[in-house]
Amino acid sequence: MSTQTHWNHIYQTKSPQETSWYQPHLETSLDWILEAAPDRSASIIDVGGGESTLVDDLLARRFASVTILDVAGAALGKSQNRLGDRAKNVAWIEGDVTEVALPPRAYDIWHDRAVFHFLTQAEQRSAYVRQLSASLKTGGQVLMATFGPEGPQKCSGLPTQRYDALSLLRELGPDFRLVRHSVVDHQTPFGTRQQFLYCHFAFAASC
Repeated sequence: MSTQTHWNHIYQTKSPQETSWYQPHLETSLDWILEAAPDRSASIIDVGGGESTLVDDLLARRFASVTILDVAGAALGKSQNRLGDRAKNVAWIEGDVTEVALPPRAYDIWHDRAVFHFLTQAEQRSAYVRQLSASLKTGGQVLMATFGPEGPQKCSGLPTQRYDALSLLRELGPDFRLVRHSVVDHQTPFGTRQQFLYCHFAFAASC
């Protein structure tokens, strides 16, 4: 089963509350974006944000340039339906972050909650970093949340990678500087605990 087929099946057969990563609002992500964004004109891409309500909260705070990227068209469709007329204010991209064509030097902020830890092959992670480095503006900010050192080794039937702040920084490479990090316990809708590592990186490479 392809990655796209797998995730489309998840979103076609489960409600948001039936997924372990569900949160009504991504409070930590939103708080960090608000602190990192230079102003409301900042260009933001949410990687893997297909069904997340983060886009609702960004639009409510009048961010003018928001892009949602997800491999699952079913997830994007759910958000578009939820937003109604507001969906036209968002750029929607369906595709795999390691392969999809992204505009160069386009984004001030790259947000990823729970995509990178599914990239268990070194070549997948390298492709992700190439995409990140090519599409982020110099001086841009990266806000990532992966499973932490005590996070689950599998999620939604797929193996995952677990990180601490330094191992995640090593994956991104020398063009990135760690600004801060925090370990957050996410309580799933099923009453279980998932440990997430949140990291904020600054991109320092020249164009």
